[in-house]
Amino acid sequence: MSAIATILPRELARRLAAGEELVLLDVREPFELAICRIEGARHVPLSELGERAGELDPERATVCVCHHGIRSAHAAGMLAERGFRELYNLAGGIERWTVEIDPSLRRY
Repeated sequence: MSAIATILPRELARRLAAGEELVLLDVREPFELAICRIEGARHVPLSELGERAGELDPERATVCVCHHGIRSAHAAGMLAERGFRELYNLAGGIERWTVEIDPSLRRY
């Protein structure tokens, strides 16, 4: 099983701006996505991840995102058990992202 790293919003923003091809996996519910989202994130609710993990590439670096970082930590754990090799959990979730990186996003 792979280790799951924590990535801070500023580090994620830096890596995205540098053009790194990271998969942003948003595991929040659809109603949360309607409130705010990180542009380019792929949406698979945590409740569906077990059955839909096959849609994702285990060879690609994947950053799991939720509201505060708890559900995304569970998602990263599920993916690690399925052989994903480079996994990150966004520290503080989209809440911290809105505060530190993109205050134009609506908070909830």
